[in-house]
Amino acid sequence: MYSSTEKSGPNARLQRGMTLIEVMVTVFILAVGLLGMAGLQARLQQSEMEAYQRSQALMLLQDMASRLATNRNSADLYEAATSAAASGAACPTNTATQVDRDASEWCNALQGAGETSGSSKAGAMIGGRGCVEATGNPGEYMITVAWQGLNPLSAPPASVACGKDLYDGGVCSGDLCRRVVTTIVRVASL
Repeated sequence: MYSSTEKSGPNARLQRGMTLIEVMVTVFILAVGLLGMAGLQARLQQSEMEAYQRSQALMLLQDMASRLATNRNSADLYEAATSAAASGAACPTNTATQVDRDASEWCNALQGAGETSGSSKAGAMIGGRGCVEATGNPGEYMITVAWQGLNPLSAPPASVACGKDLYDGGVCSGDLCRRVVTTIVRVASL
């Protein structure tokens, strides 16, 4: 007598083969799913890095806006003093005036001096650069922080000149990897 789970005859051989095919299909589906998850994880890490860089840029932007607003009597001097505030550039060491100190500290912050790994600066954006420009309206200044993104997106507006065409190369061309944040600071003449 056979139990209900035992099979005999030609159908028994087919049943064993079908189980092997089902296992292979399952392994294939699982492999595709795991590859998809790995790709998703890589994109999430890139997005996390982009968000980190943007938050750093916004903090540095607000820092310079506060410095300029606080020292409003010398606001016109910030444009010249911050022209060298770029990644890889030598930061100004002259600290004779408040404008010089602000430019030096902002330059160091743009280069990542707030966080170090060994002897290298690691606490800022890739290729960070800061600009202070007069807008043409009396007492109005545009402060910009620019950096290099990881993937090409859309180019910033042509009216934002800070770092223009400095982040092309590799996977980027046409300024598609340049990221910028800007703010306008209005200084009243008292």
